[in-house]
Amino acid sequence: MSRPTLDEALLRALRAVDTPTICNALELAMGSRSASGFTHGTLVAAPHPMTPMVGFARTARIRAAQPSSRTPEALRQTRLDYYRHVAPAAGVPTVVVMQDLDERPGIGSFWGEVNSAVHEGLGVSGVLTNGSVRDLGDLSPSFPILAASIGPSHAFVHIHDVGTPVEVFGLRVVHDDLIHADRHGAVCIPPRLLRELPACIELVRRKEAPLLAAARAGGFGLAQIEAALRAADDIH
Repeated sequence: MSRPTLDEALLRALRAVDTPTICNALELAMGSRSASGFTHGTLVAAPHPMTPMVGFARTARIRAAQPSSRTPEALRQTRLDYYRHVAPAAGVPTVVVMQDLDERPGIGSFWGEVNSAVHEGLGVSGVLTNGSVRDLGDLSPSFPILAASIGPSHAFVHIHDVGTPVEVFGLRVVHDDLIHADRHGAVCIPPRLLRELPACIELVRRKEAPLLAAARAGGFGLAQIEAALRAADDIH
């Protein structure tokens, strides 16, 4: 499947809302609810607060519990190949989705002060990983990281491979999947629904507005809930 076009106006619209809103908008675009296509579980968001990250997935897998059998030269080349893989081309934002393959993910952290600075310098929009993050006080403040845990060491961390399908927090991701993520988690945006999302985002806001306005006004009760729900149902 070819990568969908993501122009600047559409990118701004996606970055302007949180990931729960994207999930709600996708339900409207699909015409039904879904129990897949997004992460589940509690994630560590660092730094905090974080802005939404939007970009095309650049997948990679790591290991850290045991040393690699590859030579230092081969490991260095793999690291360079990885950086080439994740660096965005002009007009193509990227999000790293990194799976820690260890039996106990997070023993060694790939993400800390250095890699947050390196990836931000390359222009990567952020990272989603089931591994760990460290150097919390020294991370690049504008580079979003979603991880599974916090740890102090990098142990034997090394790149296992790049570009292969991964699974993190129950979300299966392949190269070039469009990712929207923030401190709530991440969701994959199906290409066929992308162009509908700005209108669906606006419809989400309009549907929520009657009940929110009623709840925040004086004299709120069951009658106001019923009236607001009817008003929301009438918004299409």
